[in-house]
Amino acid sequence: MTIKKPMIPKVRCAVYTRKSTDEGLEMEFNTLDAQRESCEAYVASQKSEGWFLVSDRYDDGGFSGGNLDRPALKRLLADIEAGRVNVVVVYKIDRLTRSLLDFAKLVEAFDKRQVTFASVTQSFNTTTSMGRLTLNVLLSFAQFEREISAERIRDKFAASKRKGMWMGGHVPLGYEVRERKLVIVPGEAETVRFIFRRFLEGGSVTLMVKELADSGAKGKNGSPMDKGYIYRILANRLYVGEIAMGTESFPGEHEALIDRDTWERTHALLETNTRRQMSNRVQSPALLKGIVRCHHCDRAMSPTFTRKPGSRMYRYYTCQNACKNGHAACPMRTVAAGEIEAVVTAQVRAMLRAPEMVVKTWNADDGISERDVVEALRRLDPVWDELFPVEQQRLVKLLIARVDVEKTGVKVHLRAEGLGTLARELNDIGNHREEAA
Repeated sequence: MTIKKPMIPKVRCAVYTRKSTDEGLEMEFNTLDAQRESCEAYVASQKSEGWFLVSDRYDDGGFSGGNLDRPALKRLLADIEAGRVNVVVVYKIDRLTRSLLDFAKLVEAFDKRQVTFASVTQSFNTTTSMGRLTLNVLLSFAQFEREISAERIRDKFAASKRKGMWMGGHVPLGYEVRERKLVIVPGEAETVRFIFRRFLEGGSVTLMVKELADSGAKGKNGSPMDKGYIYRILANRLYVGEIAMGTESFPGEHEALIDRDTWERTHALLETNTRRQMSNRVQSPALLKGIVRCHHCDRAMSPTFTRKPGSRMYRYYTCQNACKNGHAACPMRTVAAGEIEAVVTAQVRAMLRAPEMVVKTWNADDGISERDVVEALRRLDPVWDELFPVEQQRLVKLLIARVDVEKTGVKVHLRAEGLGTLARELNDIGNHREEAA
């Protein structure tokens, strides 16, 4: 009698390798190759169990194990989902991930497709509860090690800053890096000094943008400087010879571009301007803030103001393109806030009184009757002028999606879904007045 040998099922094995940095990857035989060689030998030792290697390679060189955003790992997970892999083989578990949370996600993805994984240097079997417990403990220590390493790096970084050392990042205008130290670039340094000097002279930052552009001055990235770039220069403690770390600063190893007196006067002026702007913003809420746009530049228009000593405040909406790149960059530049707010309010009132708007409001909200809509919109005119500015601003944002401003006029885009809510609120106001009477 012939005894047939039992058929051994084929087990498709994928080897995954990872290295945190790309250092040494150019070598003919690198760390990834060493990991793969050990894993391939392990798979070969399980040939009697039907194990064999799939043809694809899954190598992530220069990727951290702290997250799952790795190209080879993503391909591996896609192949697992497609049913092309039965076992994932790694040199050590932390090559797969160093995060306990990510490990849980991977195990869930493996279990979904009945995929197990093996470690060459650690004996684990994810099909048993004890194996899962052991793996969780191991990953907890791996994550702990990663967090401790990160803390060491942060502590070393902070200690170096306390000694005044430049620790990298964006090189500021006026300096260049030589042998890991900041060194002054004379031409750029003069531009920085000009910015501080003109600001203390009371010069407009908007005009300063134009002056710098006309002189051909550029930012560190080679682009023209806008207002935001200039204010970042004025706030950078590097220019007074300090290294900032959070809210603290320490004497730096580099040479200062600005003397201490210039720095102190600049920041006293910046603080005064900030307090004045905040005060005026609280006193005068802008009705169209956040919804008015320059049609020519397709940019938001922000509320601004001017006030000369002893005179009243004049409010405007200014195109952000003009704010950042000077008034010449935008044909609209600014519009008087009072005028445009009156135009928009008049347009909205007229639109709400139109019969087709009553029908549109009624159709947009099943919970309100046509009579309620008519009555509510009729009450808008007398109620509007009695509302506080903040309440007017809230109702405007409820009603209006966007206001486009161009030289030829203003276009108001209403929110259809806000009409029903407005009608209810106006009716409530009217009912309260009648009850009080």
